[in-house]
Amino acid sequence: MSVPAELKYTAEHEWIRVEGDEIVVGVTDFAQGELGDVVFVEIETVGEALSKGDTFGTIEAVKTVSDLYMPVDGEVIEVNTALEDTPELINSEPFDDGWMIRIKMADPSQLDDLISANEYNNLIG
Repeated sequence: MSVPAELKYTAEHEWIRVEGDEIVVGVTDFAQGELGDVVFVEIETVGEALSKGDTFGTIEAVKTVSDLYMPVDGEVIEVNTALEDTPELINSEPFDDGWMIRIKMADPSQLDDLISANEYNNLIG
């Protein structure tokens, strides 16, 4: 299972890649493995300003449907449209082509609340 050291993580099993004042968000390798085969992703929050902890979409797998949560306050400025036709990218490439959203952060200091790769490894055991 891959947990890239350069990323930040949430207890909700999302990864965060910081790119200036924007972040890219996806689900972790651990999460996609627990979900099983992803069959559908619904994200209809582009252009919306959401708060940390708000639901920005859902991910549906063969086993379950799970909510996706904002890791920081900000505006959803882009959704990975490739997931509409090929949601299985989340399973095959969770850290690359399987990314979900891009957020324009409202408060970059909230990045300090995210967890490191080592802390995430401890969380998932």
